[in-house]
Amino acid sequence: METRRNFLRKAAVGSAVLSSVGGFSVLSAKENPDGAANDHADIQATDQLFPGWEISFNEPVSELTLKNGSVSLQGKLSFYSEENQWLIAHSRDGIQNRYALVDLKGISVGYFVFGQTCENLQLLFYHRYYAGKAPCGIFSFEGMISFMTDSFACRTRANADERVLSLGYGKADSTWNDSLFYPAGDLALRLDAEKLNIKTAEAGLYSFTLSGKIGELYKPVFELNLEKGYYQNRYIPRYHEINRKRCPKTPTGWMSWNTYFDTATAEDNLAEAKIGKKYLQPFGCEFWSIESWQENSDVLPVRNFYNMNLETSVKKFPKGMKRLAEDIRKLGFRPGIWTAPFGTGNREFYETHKDWFLHDENGEPIPSWNGRFTLDPTIPETREHLKKIHDIVSHEWGYEFFKIDGITTQPLLYEHPEIRARFRDQSCQNAFELCIRAIREGIGEDRVLLACGKPSGVEGFYSDAYRVGGDIVEQFKPPKWSGIVNTGRITANQIFFNNIVIHTDPDTLLVREMPLEEARVFTTLVALPGQLTFFGDKLAMLPADRMKMLQQTLPVADVHPMSLYPYFSMMPVWNLHVHNDLLDDYNVVALFNWGNEPASIFCTAEELGVDPEENYIMFEFWTQKSFHTMKGNLAMEVPAHGIRLLSMHKAKAFPQWISSDRHVTQNGMELKEYAWKAESRMLEGKIQLIGSFPLTMRLRIPDGYSFRKAECQGAECSATPEGDNILAITFMPGRTGDYSFKINF
Repeated sequence: METRRNFLRKAAVGSAVLSSVGGFSVLSAKENPDGAANDHADIQATDQLFPGWEISFNEPVSELTLKNGSVSLQGKLSFYSEENQWLIAHSRDGIQNRYALVDLKGISVGYFVFGQTCENLQLLFYHRYYAGKAPCGIFSFEGMISFMTDSFACRTRANADERVLSLGYGKADSTWNDSLFYPAGDLALRLDAEKLNIKTAEAGLYSFTLSGKIGELYKPVFELNLEKGYYQNRYIPRYHEINRKRCPKTPTGWMSWNTYFDTATAEDNLAEAKIGKKYLQPFGCEFWSIESWQENSDVLPVRNFYNMNLETSVKKFPKGMKRLAEDIRKLGFRPGIWTAPFGTGNREFYETHKDWFLHDENGEPIPSWNGRFTLDPTIPETREHLKKIHDIVSHEWGYEFFKIDGITTQPLLYEHPEIRARFRDQSCQNAFELCIRAIREGIGEDRVLLACGKPSGVEGFYSDAYRVGGDIVEQFKPPKWSGIVNTGRITANQIFFNNIVIHTDPDTLLVREMPLEEARVFTTLVALPGQLTFFGDKLAMLPADRMKMLQQTLPVADVHPMSLYPYFSMMPVWNLHVHNDLLDDYNVVALFNWGNEPASIFCTAEELGVDPEENYIMFEFWTQKSFHTMKGNLAMEVPAHGIRLLSMHKAKAFPQWISSDRHVTQNGMELKEYAWKAESRMLEGKIQLIGSFPLTMRLRIPDGYSFRKAECQGAECSATPEGDNILAITFMPGRTGDYSFKINF
C-alpha cells in the first residue's frame, strides 16, 4: 500500500490548460507541487483545436475543468479496472491533447483524448494494447456544472420509441435529462455518456455524473455540445423569450364563441362575467374577451364581417364597445377582444379604399378567409390604417387582450407566388410581417396578443400566445371526442414551445355536454402542461362538479416542457416532474386512453425518469382514490376516452402530504408553509384557501402512527380516514386568505 501511495505521489505532475487564444489553441504549463516543470511546457500552439473551450487537468487530484465563457464543468476523473483505481495522468510521450490511463505497474495502457466536431467536444478513449491486452473498466467524470441562473434541466435528444411526454414544475429533475437550457439566451448544453445523471443543486448549479464501460471497442466515451440558438436553429428563426414584463403569467379568461358562436350580445357577455366573478375570478381568471362584435357578424363566414373598420353591431352591442370594456373592468376583469383585420366584407369600405386591396389580373377583388376583399399589406396606407384602428380599440376603447384571427391562413396566402404578383410592391419579402408589426404598434407594447397562427412564423416574434390547433367545436354543435383527440395530438406536438417561446393555446376549455371522462381528459391536457386557459361554457348551466373542474385549472401552473422537441404521435403518458420547496420532489402522471375501448396503460420507472428501486405512493386525482404503491412499473386500467391522473411520492416513514383537490397539477401551490415536527409528531403549516370553497388534502399515515386531531385557525377543519392509510383533511374557509393548521398524531 505504501508503495502504491509513493508511486502516485511521484507520478503526479501539475496541471495544464488548453485554451483558445486569438484563433489558436495553446497548452500552457503550471508547476507541480514539487516545483518541477510540467512535461508539456514545450508543446507548440496548434491551429484551432477547440474553439471556445478551455480545458485544464490537475493531475494530483484528477480534476478536469472544461470552460466555455461563463459555462463550466469541473469534476473528478476516475478509472476502475477490476475494482482497482488507476492513475489518470498527463501523456508521458510529449503528445499534446492526450492523457494516459496508468495501471498499477505504472505503465500507460490506454489514453483518452479530446476531439471536436462542429459544436461537439468529445472525450474519446483508445487503448495501447500493452502485453497482449487492452484495459477494461469503468471511466467516469463526476462534478458540478456552472450554467446560467435562469436555466433548467431537460432533454434535447429524442428517441424513436418514446411514449412519455415530460413536463417540469420548478427546478425539477429526471433521470432522463441530458441537457440544460437557458431560455433568455436560447442556449443549450447537452451531455452524452453511456450512463448520465444531472441534478439541480441550486439556481444555475448542477451536479453531474458521466460514466461508461471501456472495453476493446473504440468509441466516444463522453460528449458535450454547447449550442447557441437551440430553438432558432431548429424551429424559430425569430426566436425570443416570452416577454415576462408584459405577460408575467399565462393568460386566463373566458370567451363566447364556442357556446354562443356569433350571437353573443353585450348583455350575454356581462351575464357570464357576473357568474365568472363569483366562481372563477377568486381562483385567478383574468380576462373577459369579446368576439363577433363587428357589423354583419351575426352569421359566418368571417369574410362577410366588417373587419377593417370599427363599425359595431348595434343590435348586439347597442352601448358600444368602449362602454362594454368599462363594464367588464368594473366586474374586476381585464377586457379582451377578437379581430380578423386582414380583409373585409364591407363593400362600401372597399369602394372607398379600393386601391388598398388585392385584385386579380382581371381587376376582380381577391377573397380570403378574412374578407371578400383582401388587404394588400405592401401599401403604407393600409398598414397605417391597421395601426390606427387597433390603437383606438386599445387606448380609446380600453381593451387589453387581443385575439388576432386569420394568422393561420393569411401568411400562406401572402406567400403564394400568384398573390405576390398582385402586390403593389412586388419586391416585398415580408408582407405579413408588415401587418402584424402594425397591429403590435397599434395595440402597444403593454397589451397581450394571442395569434391564431404559428410561432415558427414572424407572428411569433410579436405575439405572447398562439393557437396550436383548430376550433374545438363546429358551429352550433356540441364538442366531439375527435376534437379533443386532435387537440391532444397537436398539444403533444407543439408543447415544447410553451412557456419558453410563447404560451400555447389549445382553444377554449369546455366541459359541458360531454361524458365525464372526456371532460377530465380535456381539462387535463389543457391544465397539466400549463397552457393558456380560456373557458367557453355557458357558466350558469354548469353543475357544481363541472364548475369545480374549471376552478382546478386556475391559476395556470408555471409548467415548462422538459422534452424540447416535437412528438408526432399520440402520447399515452404525460409526466409532470414537480419540485416544490416545501415538499420533496415527486411526479404527477397522466395515463390517457385515446381509444374507444377500456385499456391497460403502462410505463416503466425508467420511462418516468424515477428510481426503479423506490416504493411510490399512488393517489388518483379525478376519482380521489388511493392506488396503493408502485415499484418498477406502472400499469392501470383506464376507461375508453378516459384518464387516470396519479401523484407519485416516495413512501416516507412518517405522515406525508400526497395530494389535494386544489389543482390538476397537484403541485402544492396552496401550501405556504409545511413541515413535519418529529419531536411533537405533528404536521404544521399554512394553507391558502379561497372564498367559501372547500379544499381537501390527502395525507398518507404509515404504520406506527394514528391520527389524533386536526385544527385550522380561522377555518373549519375536518378529518376523514380512508383506505390504504390515507387521511383526508377538509378545510372550509369563510373568506380568501392564508390559514395556519396543525395535524397531530
